[in-house]
Formats: sequence, C-alpha cells, structure tokens
Amino acid sequence: MRVLVACECSGKVRDAFLDAGHDAVSCDLLPSDSDRGPHRHIQGDVSALLGAGWDLVVAHPPCTYLCNSGVRWLHTRPGRWAAMDAAAQFFRLCLDASAKAVCVENPIPHKYAMELIGEKYAQIIQPWQFGHGETKATCLWLHNLPKLRPTNVVAGREGRCHRLPPGPNRSKLRAVTYRGVALAMAQQWGTLKLEEVGEQAYNSRVTSLETA
Repeated sequence: MRVLVACECSGKVRDAFLDAGHDAVSCDLLPSDSDRGPHRHIQGDVSALLGAGWDLVVAHPPCTYLCNSGVRWLHTRPGRWAAMDAAAQFFRLCLDASAKAVCVENPIPHKYAMELIGEKYAQIIQPWQFGHGETKATCLWLHNLPKLRPTNVVAGREGRCHRLPPGPNRSKLRAVTYRGVALAMAQQWGTLKLEEVGEQAYNSRVTSLETA
C-alpha cells in the first residue's frame, strides 16, 4: 500500500505503516524528528503531493484556527477570521486528496470551522482507548475507511497534553500522534482491500452522522 502521511514531522504514523510493510512517506514544512526521516520524509508543502493517487492519505492539518479551544480568539485578535478561512481550505484540500482512502485528524472543531469544512467528523477517539492513560479528544474524518476500533482500553484519564508548559515546542509536542493510535491505524487500515470496503464504510459513515 502506498501511504502518504501529511503534515507529520514526528514520523509516528509513517513509521507504523513502514513497520507493517507498506510504502509510506511523510511530508511536513518541518524536518523529520525520526531517524528514518531522511529517506522517508519530504520537507515542504504537501499540497502538490495530495493529487498523486495514493492508496491511503492520513493527514494532520494545522488546527490552531479551527479547534474549539481557540474559538474565543476569533472575536478578539485581528486577522483570525482570514486565517481560519485559509486553514479550512487547506483542511478541505487534505480531505479531498486523490486517494482510495483518506483520514484527516484534528481536535474538536468550532462551529465556524465546521461550516467551512462542510462535513462532520466520523468519530472521536481518545488515547486511553489505545493503551495510553491520557485524555485528548481527537476527531477523525474518514473517507472509504471504517471507524478505528479501540485496541487497549486503560483506566488512566490524565490530561497531560493540555498541561504542557508554554514554550516554542508546545504546539509541536501536542500534535504528535500517540503510538497506540498510529499502530491501530496501520494494523486495521493497512490490511483493507480498499476497492471493496468503500460502500460499506461510506454507509457506516452516513449512519454515524445521522445518529450523532
């Protein structure tokens, strides 16, 4: 399977797919933090790669102007509305990537972002469903993919990610995908026959939106 992991410099999701035997690359404006980065990471704008006809695209577009936790700044900081429009356009570009299947990941969005994106997320996952005793509500928009199934539900509910101290690397650290989630993506989606799963996954997604 040819996999593009967009907007990822940590290499967590890319490496999980590589370890599962797939042809995976990551792309980000920042260099890769992984020691496998030089050969499997493209530093630059991912926009031109999204139309390359991948089997699977997993994208982590910037959430600064889209997430619900920052909605208050739209009304107090100049330029935030225009920045939100641009962020939503890029989000939609990722969601419409030329691929057999697409997953776009982001925190819970505010209502203005939802209107611009034009599509509700298919599910919300938490790290504690995948072996990490922490809370971090993460939305997944899924095209031609089934919902991610929990692999290891643990008792911990620590909000460590939200309590990271201010600093130049805070947003970067908060954006790193938990290894348990990355492994679940590679193990569950990496074994799909994407041409066959389409209608079933689509119907499941529509049902989830209608009952949400």
